[in-house]
Amino acid sequence: MATLTSGQLTLADWAKRLDPSGKIPKVAELLSQSNEILEDAVFMQGNLPTGHRVVIRTGLPAVYWRSINQGVPVSKSTTAQVDEACGMLEARSHMDVELYNLNGAKADVRLSEDFAFLEAMNQAQASTMFYGNPATDPRQYLGLAPRYGAISGAGNAQNVISGGGASTNNTSVYLVVWGENTVFCPFPKGTMAGLEHRDLGELPVTDASGNYYQALASLYNWKNGLVVKDWRYVVRICNINTANLVAESSAADLIKLMSRALDRIPNLNAGRASFYMNRTVYSMLRIQALNKSANAIAVEQGLNQFGTPASWATFEGVPLRRCDQLLNTEATVS
Repeated sequence: MATLTSGQLTLADWAKRLDPSGKIPKVAELLSQSNEILEDAVFMQGNLPTGHRVVIRTGLPAVYWRSINQGVPVSKSTTAQVDEACGMLEARSHMDVELYNLNGAKADVRLSEDFAFLEAMNQAQASTMFYGNPATDPRQYLGLAPRYGAISGAGNAQNVISGGGASTNNTSVYLVVWGENTVFCPFPKGTMAGLEHRDLGELPVTDASGNYYQALASLYNWKNGLVVKDWRYVVRICNINTANLVAESSAADLIKLMSRALDRIPNLNAGRASFYMNRTVYSMLRIQALNKSANAIAVEQGLNQFGTPASWATFEGVPLRRCDQLLNTEATVS
């Protein structure tokens, strides 16, 4: 008997999606996540077929005090070119046409599967924005964590703030200012931005034994990269020990750390700024803020301690965004 490959929807899978009336119900997407960085990111067409080339100023020209009848030397600034590559995230779906035709629920069963692919693509893209590393997987683009991976010795180390954790149960909070001159996501020149879904129609495909059957094929594709044009517009707060944070014992002071992060940014009006954190930090930040409000910070005229009326959405005017792809198992950054 031929064994179907695990990557294809089976009759059993299809049957599990039927409600008592024989129709396809809305699936409770228990695996769906909140990765709001994808909603904030600025997407721009790259100037290369494979990504984007940026010119970064590496030095300022020399300037001089001048006296009457005396000149000054000629000077110039210095620049460097950096090529940022895009990665190609892709997935394929094959659905047996006989499965598709069962019970007349054609569009519903296919749409149900599409939703799962879209969620998987979103999660993979969000994870790569933070942790992508061509040194370990050359097919990926470089994410924020390896770019801001040292609290000393690196050129951007002043924008890496330690929360004091010294174990492997750490997480990070990122402050990113999105803009065409700060941080943005390029897609290859001549292509489209975002996730592309193509219906390839009915095709002959093979099972695990190499035997053919007819299937409806779909292709999901997302070409994307990350450009940090000005490193000063990203701040990473790393080494936040999540166990201590939840226990509220020797926990990182999120309010102070995020306040310090804001002061690292040269100009918050240079783009769209947001803080990114996972659910653990998001929850404990609220608890720390309420504790500080009760003990030290006055709440006046209906405003909370962050200056917003009846809203838990911003810190000093900067939106707080949840990203489930930010891990609680990061190693200590040194």
